[in-house]
Amino acid sequence: MTNTYHELVIGGVLIAPIVSYAATALLAFLLLRPLLRFVGFARFFSNPSLAELSLYVTMFCLLALSS
Repeated sequence: MTNTYHELVIGGVLIAPIVSYAATALLAFLLLRPLLRFVGFARFFSNPSLAELSLYVTMFCLLALSS
């Protein structure tokens, strides 16, 4: 069985795929944040910070599982 993931190479340094998944999820989450504030995401939860963290972790896991 061969590996299906590809390492990211920056300046000759191999970056593990999980780091690129985390960066991609962070970028997507930061782009999604203004929309969440517009729709009032925070008022649905007693701890909005924890809900945002959970959303980021969910996005990260979906990226890691899809590859």
